[in-house]
Amino acid sequence: MAFPQPKSADGKIIIYPPGVKEITDKISNDELVKRLKMVVKTFMDMDQDSEDEKQQYLPLALHLASEFFLRNPNKDVRLLVACCLADIFRIYAPEAPYTSHDKLKDIFMFITRQLKGLEDTKSPQFNRYFYLLENLAWVKSYNICFELEDCNEIFIQLFRTLFSVINNSHNQKVQMHMLDLMSSIIMEGDGVTQDLLDSILINLIPAHKNMNKQAYDLAKVLLKRTAQTIEPCIASFFNQVLVLGKSSVSDLSEHVFDLIMELFAIDPHLLLSVMPQLEFKLKSNDGEERLAVVRLLAKLFGAKDSELATQNRPLWQCFLGRFNDIHVPVRLECVKFASHCLMNHPDLAKDLTDYLKVRSHDPEEAIRHDVIVTIITAGKKDLSLVNDQLLGFVRERTLDKRWRVRKEAMMGLAQLYKKYCLHAEAGKEAAQKVNWIKDKLLHIYYQNSIDDKLLVEKIFAQYLVPHNLETEERMKCLYYLYASLDPNAVKALNEMWKCQNMLRSHVRELLDLHKQPASEANNTAMFAKLMAIAKNLPDPGKAQDFMKKFNQVLGDDERLRAQLELLISPACSCKQAEVCVREITRKLANPKQPTNPFLEMVKFLLERIAPVHIDSEAISSLVKLMNKSIEGTADDEEEGVTPDSAIRAGLELLKVLSFTHPTSFHSSETYESLLQCLKMEDDKVAEAAIQIFRNTGHKIETDLLQIRSTLIPILHQKAKRGTPRQAKQAVHCIHAIFTNKEVQLAQIFEPLSKSLNADTPEQLITPLVSLGHIAMLAPDQFASPMKSVVANFIVKDLLMNDRFPGGKNGKLWTPNEEVSPEVLAKVQAIKLLVRWLLGMKNNQSKSANSTLRLLSAMLVSEGDLTEQKKISKSDMSRLRLAAGCAILKLAQEPCYHEIITPEQFQLCALVINDECYQVRQIFALKLHKALGKLLLPLEYMAVFALCAKDPVKERRAHARQCLLKNISIRREYIKQNPMAHEKLLSLLPEYVVPYTVHLLAHDPDFTKTQDIEQLRDIKECLWFMLEVLMTKNENNSHAFIRKMVENIKQTKDAQAPDDGKMNEKLYIVCDVALIVITSKSTTYNLDSPKDPVLPTKFFTPPDKDSGNNKCYLSDESKTLLLTGKPKPATVLGAVNKPLSATGRRPQDRTPGLETGSHMSGNSEPSSPAANRGREQNSEVPETEVSENEENPVILLTVIPAKTEKKDEPVRNKSLPPQTSTERGKKRTAPAAGSENIQIPEEKKSEESAAPVPPKARRGRPPKAASESNTAKNADQNKAAGRGRKRVAASQEGPAEPEATNIKVPKQQETNVKRAPAQRQMDLQRIQVLDSDGYSVMELESTPESSAEELDLFKSCESSQNEVDNTKLAEGGFLKVRRKSMPKGRRQRL
Repeated sequence: MAFPQPKSADGKIIIYPPGVKEITDKISNDELVKRLKMVVKTFMDMDQDSEDEKQQYLPLALHLASEFFLRNPNKDVRLLVACCLADIFRIYAPEAPYTSHDKLKDIFMFITRQLKGLEDTKSPQFNRYFYLLENLAWVKSYNICFELEDCNEIFIQLFRTLFSVINNSHNQKVQMHMLDLMSSIIMEGDGVTQDLLDSILINLIPAHKNMNKQAYDLAKVLLKRTAQTIEPCIASFFNQVLVLGKSSVSDLSEHVFDLIMELFAIDPHLLLSVMPQLEFKLKSNDGEERLAVVRLLAKLFGAKDSELATQNRPLWQCFLGRFNDIHVPVRLECVKFASHCLMNHPDLAKDLTDYLKVRSHDPEEAIRHDVIVTIITAGKKDLSLVNDQLLGFVRERTLDKRWRVRKEAMMGLAQLYKKYCLHAEAGKEAAQKVNWIKDKLLHIYYQNSIDDKLLVEKIFAQYLVPHNLETEERMKCLYYLYASLDPNAVKALNEMWKCQNMLRSHVRELLDLHKQPASEANNTAMFAKLMAIAKNLPDPGKAQDFMKKFNQVLGDDERLRAQLELLISPACSCKQAEVCVREITRKLANPKQPTNPFLEMVKFLLERIAPVHIDSEAISSLVKLMNKSIEGTADDEEEGVTPDSAIRAGLELLKVLSFTHPTSFHSSETYESLLQCLKMEDDKVAEAAIQIFRNTGHKIETDLLQIRSTLIPILHQKAKRGTPRQAKQAVHCIHAIFTNKEVQLAQIFEPLSKSLNADTPEQLITPLVSLGHIAMLAPDQFASPMKSVVANFIVKDLLMNDRFPGGKNGKLWTPNEEVSPEVLAKVQAIKLLVRWLLGMKNNQSKSANSTLRLLSAMLVSEGDLTEQKKISKSDMSRLRLAAGCAILKLAQEPCYHEIITPEQFQLCALVINDECYQVRQIFALKLHKALGKLLLPLEYMAVFALCAKDPVKERRAHARQCLLKNISIRREYIKQNPMAHEKLLSLLPEYVVPYTVHLLAHDPDFTKTQDIEQLRDIKECLWFMLEVLMTKNENNSHAFIRKMVENIKQTKDAQAPDDGKMNEKLYIVCDVALIVITSKSTTYNLDSPKDPVLPTKFFTPPDKDSGNNKCYLSDESKTLLLTGKPKPATVLGAVNKPLSATGRRPQDRTPGLETGSHMSGNSEPSSPAANRGREQNSEVPETEVSENEENPVILLTVIPAKTEKKDEPVRNKSLPPQTSTERGKKRTAPAAGSENIQIPEEKKSEESAAPVPPKARRGRPPKAASESNTAKNADQNKAAGRGRKRVAASQEGPAEPEATNIKVPKQQETNVKRAPAQRQMDLQRIQVLDSDGYSVMELESTPESSAEELDLFKSCESSQNEVDNTKLAEGGFLKVRRKSMPKGRRQRL
């Protein structure tokens, strides 16, 4: 291509530097380059002060900007020309020799294109390219372009070029010149256009950032350097996109949140005007948009050195509000952010806590799960990052309804415990902060879910006591863990070992069945075992199939059976167990199947049965640790336990392990240490040591003669003069481990039986315990001498005599240490009678009849068998309880159950309505325990129906839980045992209905057949039972129950078949039951699946011809029973006593009055809200009545709590007398401390109505107040207590000698009305129930709860009034509100 020779503007000839020939298009490229290099050298050497040279070479400068050079195809030519032009701009600065704007644009675009050569640092021409860049940056040549209209195009091209060529091979100088060049354009210009801004910001987008990290770094430094200048442009860009929604202003609009994140990291000042716009976007109606903003702000707030939360509080608060966003992903993102925030900004934990609390109860499972992950992640990094409240949220979620959440919470807590308690990575203070975790995790074993139980076992083996530790370290960990656990955690751990041992026994029995020849019976037994094993594995449905498959594999693989047998053998060590598990899993593994559900299920089984903690070596290590504690050389104090606690806990631990691993104890060293424990003064330590000998000492007599000779005299001494519990264990130990036990027991029996002396009752308790257990264990050997002891001493001298007057403190219950020795001896005497009979297991001598009459008489006389009034109220309660529990115990033996008369059964049942709270509580627990083990006949379940009359709501709740548990046990037993279908009459829960109907018909409170209040009580009792039975209509059970009740109406009461009044009561109860069934069920009218069978002991055979379809309820009664009628509320005052339970502040309680406070009078005292209310608004005046007075006369001045009406006057009220002629109704509960105080009725004025006769207690006749009573009162006092005449009439054969002195009163004529019995109920708070319905300590309503607070008796707290519903107080305590009591159950004051 030919270009014309350029001319100067004024027509002058172009002058070239010396030695440079004319540069034209006629010369070759090589020559052109050679000449240009000389020109470049000339311009490089020139400076701005050379005016002559500037004028001389001006035509050349113009010539070099010609099209020939700017469009030259040769790369080297273009580079040399660009260098010349750059020097020309330097020399002629500040004015350029080029005046045409178009020419300037072409020149700078040309120079920009040449800068691309900077990319290749290894190029021979790189130094010349660098010179070009340096020259341009130093002179700021591009600033000339500001005068051009389209300068922005040049700048954009320059910026893009520089960002594209920068790479990691460039040195610092190249980057600095680029920065100088670009920053001068930004800072000295009038503003930055959007396109130019885009050319910078595009390098911050993640995609470009990853492609060219050096361009990203260059953009970062450029923005930092020009922050003040460029900030308004950035603000304008974000304002248009975020606020105005103009996404078309830039191609980067869709990347605004990424850009904000990067800009914030570069320099927060770049976004000063942008942050308020984000607050606006946080409130967008678009959930996805809010989610994007939340993600962005989460990164901004959570960044390590970010101070945004403190600098921009409004934005921070607005962001926290998104924790409660309606959009689930937004809430989820907020929760995830919290983890980084807690770790990077601990000072913000306080702000986050309240929001995390709400989210820990989020309806979405994933959010609750991530709350736990957030807190645990921060806690594992540094425990100081999470406060107690945050850990409390995780603690709550261990009881979440979703397994995934529970598992995460439990595993997270376990990891924290292992890190900070086991490994002590953060010192003692951190260990103390999470010390509660071990207890909480073990408490979860109380849950019904098998998944929870399995996870607790896994956590115990991996985190609490890691099984991979060396034996000594592992046992030290277990030793001090056991010593520091709370009582409920200890029970859970014991239960865990018990369940594992039971599963081992199932597997052992299964292997034994494999050794037997195949048969139908063998297959049936094997199937039953497989079902029992599957119940102990997750997902029992699938587990059954997998266990069947595993059983087939066992049958085919003898070697596998041998490995499994070794695993469950008592001699298997922990190391052997690991090898066995590994071998079994290897054999069952399938390499072609990466996920093998069958293998996973077998692993669950192996993990449960493998002895990974305890073997002979482990027991030896435990014994050594205990010896160190005894010697005082252990690290007990360092581990946070006292030496005494360590020794006691160590013995208890060994005692538990002696049940599950008895063979591991068999060594002389272990037994020598146990002998030392027997000689210690601590009674519980000695008792535990004896029990360990009893469980493990079967080979002592043959293998360890030295131990035997030392042990025998110690056991004799404990049986004669030890504590009662030691005596019991000593007798059982002798019976269990010695072959000549007859001789040994005789050596104990003879001296004890001869030394019995009723005048020294404190010395009788241990001998009576020993004699009772000897009689039970060896009934044939001691039958004759024992009968003599019972007749001549137990009954005649001890039970029928009151030698020492009891204390008159007016209480219905006192602690064990305050009970008189004589009463304690009598209680043990009753137990001795029972043990003696249980040992004989027959009634050939009619001794059982005599004993039952004695026990019935004790219940009728309320514990005062002699009726001499020498015995105190609290002692009478003890004896009533002992008598009731004795009948329960005898009823568990079939031969004695048959002879218990309906009257005796009813007397026993009434103990659950005893006036003393503790009697009711303990009796109910024993009843539940025996029913749960299927030891008691079904009729005793009906006793729980009477709990509907209990005035304490918690006792009713406990009874309902007991019913639910027992019903589920029986139904499960029927499902699992095919043979049970033959015994449905004694197992099917629905068959309890006839017993309930009969029991309620004989309720002494049921005296008037049409009295609506009494009928309501009957209805409540029936519904209490039927509600639980009718929860599910299994196999059309509702119709079956209805049919059963209808059939009862076709029979008569077998207890009194000719008594028309009694039969009418029976039919009325049936009618009430039918009303309940028909009103609560919609399927009752269907056909019954089978014809019910009624117990012949209680009902005569049905008279099918009579067709008794009559309704014995009046129309009015039916209407009132169906519709209900509000019961009048009453005002009841009582003595208030400060609560003194350990760990709680004593407080006074104000009785709730009708016009007083709106506060529940029986709120939990530890509830923060209740406490504040009482402190501020309640004043309880002191009374001059002492709690220990027998008959205090009380006048309370009640100051009600303040209400909204501040001007309402406070009135003092004296307590009105509460009278009633009915018993057995629920009453308003007295206040704390007043429950066991006898309060007499106030004297009435002469104008008042005729006085109500004194009320008899349930089960005993009323006694005359004085000899001068009126004839009417005398007649009433003749009314016999329940069962007196019937008990006497039920005697079978001649009375035994032991019963000769029992005074059994006769029943009076039936036409004399029985005086209703007075029932005074002491009301105390029931403990929380475990899964079995037993009373246990919770399980964490508050972290501060201690075992002492929930002690069996000490924590019992009385309730004051019963109102309608139940509320949960702020502190997690239950505020109990109760229904108003019917009149008949109120206490008479």
